[in-house]
Amino acid sequence: MAIALADIKKLRDMTSAGMMDCKKALEEAEGDFKRAVEILREKGKSTLAKRGDNETTQGAVLSRISGGKAILVCLGCETDFVAATPDFKKLAGAIADAAIAEFPADLAALKAVKGADGYTLDEDITNQAGKTGEKHVLAYYAALEAPFVSEYVHFNGKLGAIVSFNKVVPGEIARGIAMQVASMNPVAVDAASVPAEVLESERTVAIQKTKDEQVQKAVDAALKKVGINPAHVDSEDHIESNTAKGWLTPEQAAQARQIIAEVGAAKAASLPEQMIMGIVNGRIQKFLKENTLEEQEYQLSDNKETVKAALAAVDKEAKVLAFKRFSLSD
Repeated sequence: MAIALADIKKLRDMTSAGMMDCKKALEEAEGDFKRAVEILREKGKSTLAKRGDNETTQGAVLSRISGGKAILVCLGCETDFVAATPDFKKLAGAIADAAIAEFPADLAALKAVKGADGYTLDEDITNQAGKTGEKHVLAYYAALEAPFVSEYVHFNGKLGAIVSFNKVVPGEIARGIAMQVASMNPVAVDAASVPAEVLESERTVAIQKTKDEQVQKAVDAALKKVGINPAHVDSEDHIESNTAKGWLTPEQAAQARQIIAEVGAAKAASLPEQMIMGIVNGRIQKFLKENTLEEQEYQLSDNKETVKAALAAVDKEAKVLAFKRFSLSD
């Protein structure tokens, strides 16, 4: 059946789908707008299903603040071309606006929020996928509520953070701390709030690294004592290649292998526990200083003070309560 241009434009206004897609949907639906909308939605679902394994490393990270509430969302897609289109930006903005207005508890609740068009945000995302032929996903949502909140989204729109405070603080330091979170990616506000599993993982890595270093020191000392350069025998491939080049004699290669095996095993079996744990504890303290927000060096400070000190200099009673961060590049 013939489809009037006015009807095609009407369906486009309803769905934001392309003109040709709207024409085909109306033809298939024999002019039934409700059915045409369903056809376009099914196309979106089909697109998502076909491209389900595709990575969505492009998109838009947005934040919104209203009173003591802050939200951070990310609408992801596959290419920067789609991310730059007006329709994609409009949908991402609508999602952020709905998030701050409704302030849902989690990502699932946000997807179920209905927009001005009467469809849920999840349905709108599906429709947009059908229009572009590219996978779209609501990749992230977080919300904070406190006496005072701040936000920062990097100029490229792929990285952002929101931060909550126990009281109102000047905008400059509030935004600066949000920038700190975005750029330095701390694991927690302070040492006490570092997740136990993160701390345990760091401790396990630190213990093994410390033991390996102590063993390597002993092996290197033994190699140097007999005139073998440790750098020439730090792997089996190096031993073979350096022997072929004449930098090691076959006898030296054999001697190096024996030293590495015997001295390494002997040192590993006799490592002093107290010394190892002393080094490990030092490494954990270094990790906490570099990776907890309060102890990080404040990037906007000229005198290398910590974030905690920079905030205290403005208001001694002010404290960061929590933060959320998301990056499409991580």
